[in-house]
Amino acid sequence: METLLSILQSIGIIFIVIMFFNIMIFVHELGHFLAGKWRGAYIDRFQIWFGKPIWSKKIWGVQWGLGWIPAGGFVSLPQLEDMQNIEGKAELPADLKPLKAKDKVIIAAAGPLFSLLLAYAFACIVWCVGKPVTELPNTQIGYLVDGAPAAQAGLQPGDIIRKIDGQPVTKWMGNMEGVTELIALSEHEKINITVDRPQADGSFVTLDFQTTYIQPDTQWWQRSAMRKIGIYGAEESMVYSVVPNSPAALAGLQPGQTITHLNGQRIYSPVAILKASEKGQELELTVQSADAQSNTLRLTPALPDNWQGKQGATPMLGIAWGNPNKQVQFEYPNPQQQVSQSLRWMGTTLNKLIAPDSSVGMEHLSGPVGIGSYMYKMMELPASVGWRLLLWFAVVLNVNLAVLNILPLPVVDGGHVVLGICEMLRGKPVSGKFLDWIMTGFIFLLLFFFVFVTFKDIGDMVGEDEAEQLPEPIFNLPAQP
Repeated sequence: METLLSILQSIGIIFIVIMFFNIMIFVHELGHFLAGKWRGAYIDRFQIWFGKPIWSKKIWGVQWGLGWIPAGGFVSLPQLEDMQNIEGKAELPADLKPLKAKDKVIIAAAGPLFSLLLAYAFACIVWCVGKPVTELPNTQIGYLVDGAPAAQAGLQPGDIIRKIDGQPVTKWMGNMEGVTELIALSEHEKINITVDRPQADGSFVTLDFQTTYIQPDTQWWQRSAMRKIGIYGAEESMVYSVVPNSPAALAGLQPGQTITHLNGQRIYSPVAILKASEKGQELELTVQSADAQSNTLRLTPALPDNWQGKQGATPMLGIAWGNPNKQVQFEYPNPQQQVSQSLRWMGTTLNKLIAPDSSVGMEHLSGPVGIGSYMYKMMELPASVGWRLLLWFAVVLNVNLAVLNILPLPVVDGGHVVLGICEMLRGKPVSGKFLDWIMTGFIFLLLFFFVFVTFKDIGDMVGEDEAEQLPEPIFNLPAQP
């Protein structure tokens, strides 16, 4: 029964994700359709998805349909530009007259405009219902990987990062402005980091460090990894739950308790305990209860019984970390703040794509499969969080759709706008074999890019499945006397 419910839930989530995509495509193309009607253009077809229609019906002289290739959509406007390579052959009336250049510009720009309006519509909903806070407003280092660039440079747990490459930073992750993002998006061989290091008397000393970076290896079918320096953000080492019969459970650890020291040393992240547990040696933990009472426990990590012989399995204490009493926090940014933030993200992404020393490439962009996978993960989150994140993500997607389509590139809406403006300036349409070659070439380039990013999307998904092969741990340790 549980398996059936899980399957039905997955089908429901996939249906919601597909509907979100189709709503965005429909509204974008509706902009072209309504502008075309307004300017008196001949409209042959209105189709969601490309390829031969698997469903079609003629209404008001327009063929409405659903293609078999699940990507994008189009409104066939033969007077705007010859797009038969993508949309297929159109049925043209014998007395069809050319459109004015101004009408072409209006019709082409209407699609991105409607995508932007839809972004504002979603943003208004988010403004009302709230967006879960996903940022980590803390820049303190919690743990350094042994031998990693940050450790070699001299950084220490407890250091508070203030600047990265001269840019002030106030959060560990979030809005492409956190510690993680600034390191990943850095453009130089050396990364400059300014920290405040706490002193015994409670004061701080400001220090500057310069570190290299690493990019973990990935398989050839996956995207290359982003830059890292081997640091984890600080977080409270609070016990959320313990696995029955595990070393932690037998030692009496309870949810809500906090571990402050490991083997006599103060810790700033539970990662320190997780890494130390992997060695399987006895650990001394200083445990603080909610009433500020502290005591010392000695625990020896153990390998779960159902992990025996499994790849990647290491000893553990059997603790899930987190605050069991923590409530989800919501923020209510107004529509303009949301759209402006999305535009900044878009600008940062485009800038990093063209920066010569950046590690960000075209492979790091996502297609429908990758975006759909991301949306699917959102909907798997608790109900109060998932649908709100999906609404906020819809704002980002529609802003991206508007910007990408208004770029002055062949085939996309921005290219048609440029051609229309050129026609207005020249007094006659831009035509000729050279333009046809450019349009056809760009079509094949777009198809190649679509296949390429889809391949990478699937490759990353396969990589995630391989990494998640260990089942929930089960212990059968004997009770301590």
